[in-house]
Amino acid sequence: MRVGIIGANGYSGIELIRLLHEHPHVTLNLIVSHSTSGTPITELYPHLQAIYEEQLEALDVDKVASQVDFLFFATPARVSKDWLPSFTQKGIPCIDISGDFRLNNPDVYKQWYQAEHTNAEYLSEAVYGLADVYPEAIKHAQVIANPGCYATAALLALIPLVEKKLISTKSIIIDGKSGVSGAGRKPSLTTLFGEVNENVKAYRLGKHQHIPEMEQILTEVSGDTVQVTFSTHLIPMTRGIMCTIYADLQETITTDDLIHAYDMYYDHTPFIRVRPEGSLPSTKEVYGSNYCDLGVTVDKRTGKLTIVSVIDNVVKGASGQAVQNMNLVNGWDIDEGLKYSPVYP
Repeated sequence: MRVGIIGANGYSGIELIRLLHEHPHVTLNLIVSHSTSGTPITELYPHLQAIYEEQLEALDVDKVASQVDFLFFATPARVSKDWLPSFTQKGIPCIDISGDFRLNNPDVYKQWYQAEHTNAEYLSEAVYGLADVYPEAIKHAQVIANPGCYATAALLALIPLVEKKLISTKSIIIDGKSGVSGAGRKPSLTTLFGEVNENVKAYRLGKHQHIPEMEQILTEVSGDTVQVTFSTHLIPMTRGIMCTIYADLQETITTDDLIHAYDMYYDHTPFIRVRPEGSLPSTKEVYGSNYCDLGVTVDKRTGKLTIVSVIDNVVKGASGQAVQNMNLVNGWDIDEGLKYSPVYP
């Protein structure tokens, strides 16, 4: 199958190139970038020499549509909303890695993304691409909204417990920490080495665009309105996300019972790994892979639950989950092109 990437010059795009190059059922036929069109990809990323050396092209809808059967948007937010419908109207399934199609309500989109949604009618058509939770809906989708990186880590930890009403939805606190690659490749003061090295910095408290996405999904799962307290921190490493999540238990339950609940909920997918009691995951243990590792512990003294969820933000939090979604749409094994063990150390 011929696939293309729009926005192939960023970190998510370059990770898609790596994953698709090893995929047994696809050929990467086209890479597109508005800002760097005409440039060989190896000029931007020399490590691709002798692996993939094609030239980035400008975005021409008719030309792209004639060359691909499946399309990924790895663009910044507020870009794909203007272009993606042009391709789905031509029968080309699209996966959007930005946030433009994650929210159902255009007013909520405007509030959190500071822009009018130019194709709001597509918000109701898009399927939320949390691949390990909604595989059946994804299989029949033409527009898939790839979840945000923080949202992926947090929702995979929370959904099984919220669905089974094991925790209070009035008490959820999500403490998120991310490596610098989550900010993308565009230079900024915040991501300079001198600013990041030997430093941990909180940012966008109460304002992060993944908040409405998490609340939308948890509200759907719960049946009641859910609000979360979400704090984000930039930490001095390249890849990885850790979400440490706190909630009040609804009933007396043991750590072992919760581990069993997770194992049962995710028994259909190879990408969720639940740690045994007493073992908590770290970001290095999923580096370069499509795994989400979960660890859980119950504090009997306080009746509170702590969940630790870790992912590689560029793989499971972006491009790896996008490939997982592509596999679902095409009826392929869910782990095709993703059978990478984590890179360690």
